[in-house]
Amino acid sequence: MQYNKNNIRNFSIISHIDAGKSTLADRFLELTSAVSSRKMRPQFLDMMDLEREKGITIKMQPVRMIYKEFILNLVDTPGHVDFSYEVSRSLAAVEGAILLVDASQGIQAQTLANLELAQKQNLFIIPVINKIDLAQANVEQTVNEIAKLLKVKQEEIIKISAKNGTNVEQVLKAVIDKVPLPDIKKEKPFRALIFDSIYDQYKGVIAYVRVIDGQVKKTDKIKLLAIKTYADIKELGFFTPELVSQEKLCAGEIGYIATGIKEPGKIKVGDTIAMSDVKPLPGYEEPKPMVYASLYPENPDDFDLLKDALSKLKLNDPSLVFEQETKESLGRGFKCGFLGTLHAEIISERIRREFGFNLIISSPSVVYKVDDKLIYSATDWPESGQIKKSEEPWVSLEVVTPNRYMGKIIEVLKNLRANYIRTDYLSSRIYNHSLANQGSRGAKRQEVLNSERIILVYEIPLREIIVNLYDRIKSVSQGYASMNYKFLDFREAELVKMDVLIAGKKESAFSKIVPKEKAFAEGKALVKKLKETLPAQQFSVALQAVIGANIIARETIRARRKDVTGYLYGGDYSRKRKLLEKQKKGKKKLKEKGSVRIPAKVFLEVFKT
Repeated sequence: MQYNKNNIRNFSIISHIDAGKSTLADRFLELTSAVSSRKMRPQFLDMMDLEREKGITIKMQPVRMIYKEFILNLVDTPGHVDFSYEVSRSLAAVEGAILLVDASQGIQAQTLANLELAQKQNLFIIPVINKIDLAQANVEQTVNEIAKLLKVKQEEIIKISAKNGTNVEQVLKAVIDKVPLPDIKKEKPFRALIFDSIYDQYKGVIAYVRVIDGQVKKTDKIKLLAIKTYADIKELGFFTPELVSQEKLCAGEIGYIATGIKEPGKIKVGDTIAMSDVKPLPGYEEPKPMVYASLYPENPDDFDLLKDALSKLKLNDPSLVFEQETKESLGRGFKCGFLGTLHAEIISERIRREFGFNLIISSPSVVYKVDDKLIYSATDWPESGQIKKSEEPWVSLEVVTPNRYMGKIIEVLKNLRANYIRTDYLSSRIYNHSLANQGSRGAKRQEVLNSERIILVYEIPLREIIVNLYDRIKSVSQGYASMNYKFLDFREAELVKMDVLIAGKKESAFSKIVPKEKAFAEGKALVKKLKETLPAQQFSVALQAVIGANIIARETIRARRKDVTGYLYGGDYSRKRKLLEKQKKGKKKLKEKGSVRIPAKVFLEVFKT
């Protein structure tokens, strides 16, 4: 299609996890014939097998669609709180956003968080309610909530079923009619913002860009302003969503530029690509890791492969932070910073699948402060006698829930050192009145109360958030509650380092920092989990949780049994006794000299716990 500044619309879809965002994107692809019916599959823009298996979007994915005479550039975004940095980057590349709300769940925590990100970018918001076909859908209440939240008329809210395709075309028309045109300055010198990137072994680093000013041709030479490096363009083009080569990209368009640069560390998300020395674009605020874990290759010879894998993953996930470290028992590895435990789990799984080797993963930990020095892992924790003051990070937690689950959620939070701040009301009660003849008594008013949705606001240590709080809240609320959190500050706490001994040998990957009052409970839970996941050995294995020289919890894995007397028959019992005594001595020697090999899956299982 011929370039026309008036026919371009750039937009994203923002929502809470499981609101049907990927399904709506599928309908867009079908309506615009961007993907042939032969190639079409559910969750098409979720390119990774991992995304489809977990049923969540992990990576943003741009796609260019043609609808009538309009070019529609959609940047699909994740919905989980751990990937909010993906959302913020995609929103900086567009002018409008579809706010998608599940009619059966109503407005949820990440809906509010993503809406706040969009409003900070001054994007035009198109409110859409999905899943109106479900029996449990509460469309009227959800419409009322959104109308009050956005201060719009109820008739402006589009009601759809992405699964069935109901009213989906109305959403595309609303994008065309309401999303502002990109602010195009074609006559200015070329400038483009890098909002994502990937690595290709033939084309080098491929930068995903939003062209802000001017235009760039395939034959041009470009400059990366942050690192002051020039490069020849190997290829440029659009996403359909596959990469399709073009001759040029113009202001207002979203596309890609293959730079030919083979060093991943040279390309930074938020950098400006230009052809001369011009003023750089504002870029993005650097993400702050919330959770730290150490990654070590199971085979020490794979260290360089791990370094290369992390460098390439950081290209399209700039929220990943890593630096090299060495531990006596594990060798060389990396201390990595993540935005949450799901983020850490996804990165470790991607390394295993995409690069083909196993990892040893330390227990996840938040960053602490000891005497004003930041401590990123249990390995760096000083001896207790050297500590004057220890501090841990606190966050502001918001839980959005129907009123009927409030008691259960408060009960969960009561045991987590959380401080109650306030209760906000998302929507006022809606009363439906109906009149019916009731015999001689006349008319009687029937009152139907819809469940009121509330926001519980707490202040809580970040450490309590990363230990499966999300799953527990979902469980007690039957899936209806949701949560979001923001960092506040560091606060003083009495913390201790807990180590784990396996067959008398300290395994530093399982060491963790815990509140002193919770040390016994956490130690007991950890050794119990290890007992369940570690395979049995030829000898009994003691599992101990220790603080300093004190053992606070213990479990024992019984030795693998083999009947060495099975082939004997007849004769005196002393023959069997001799064999059993010989077996007992052999097991004792194994226990003294042998070591326990810990499979990679054990580290991952303990990590998930």
